[in-house]
Amino acid sequence: MLQRIKNIYAYRDMIYSLVHRELRGRYKGSVLGFLWTYINPLCQIIVYSAVFSVIFRVQIDKFYLYLTIGMMPWVFFNTSVQGGSTCVRAQADLVKKIYFPREVIPISYVTSAFLNMLFSFIIVFLAVFAAGWGFNPLALLFLPLIMIIEYILALGIAFIVSAVTVYFRDLEQIVGVMMMAWIYLTPIMYDVDFIPEQLRTLFFINPMTPVIVVYHDILYYRVIPSSESLLQAVLVSLAIFAVGFLLFWKLDQGFAEEL
Repeated sequence: MLQRIKNIYAYRDMIYSLVHRELRGRYKGSVLGFLWTYINPLCQIIVYSAVFSVIFRVQIDKFYLYLTIGMMPWVFFNTSVQGGSTCVRAQADLVKKIYFPREVIPISYVTSAFLNMLFSFIIVFLAVFAAGWGFNPLALLFLPLIMIIEYILALGIAFIVSAVTVYFRDLEQIVGVMMMAWIYLTPIMYDVDFIPEQLRTLFFINPMTPVIVVYHDILYYRVIPSSESLLQAVLVSLAIFAVGFLLFWKLDQGFAEEL
């Protein structure tokens, strides 16, 4: 495995090139171009905010801020998983023609989505300032940490779905349906305290639950995240990453033939 990691590192220039191409090509030919990085999540926030604050009347103070803080990490995760499921197939010509560690493809895709999230966090900070909410400087120190943890989680799942989709192409459609349900099982539009006690353990099986809880702790509740939430996020993310990396490594030997 160590040699495999060294091989991936040796192709870091290729990762940089693919990330650059992905970022440039994502909105190529679009009139608004890079502004869609902000428009897409803003539209989702407006819709969910209207539904859950006006119709369902969720009792969370400054709900739009709570929603914005949870939605930005979710958009990154959703993009990484859904787009990651087809990223290897999308590079079929490259896979069949030249040798390189195939992990480079999902790494570059998830990294480009991660950079988009960093840019979109401008919306989060603007929302915090507009709400007059302010920041806890000590809590804010944990923000880069939870971002890295989420990146590892998203990459691990992208490894799994991108490899399996090469052999089982229906997974692309299954992932799309799964992500529509997954957002409602994640405390983005409601607080964990709203979950019935008997169902709370089930909700915390969701690997995104502790991640979103930590984001809310840092930026909404302005407290240092609990060690329990952080530890769970770290352990689950590392476990999923390890499984994804090993599964991708095992399955990539047949990519060229299947593609």
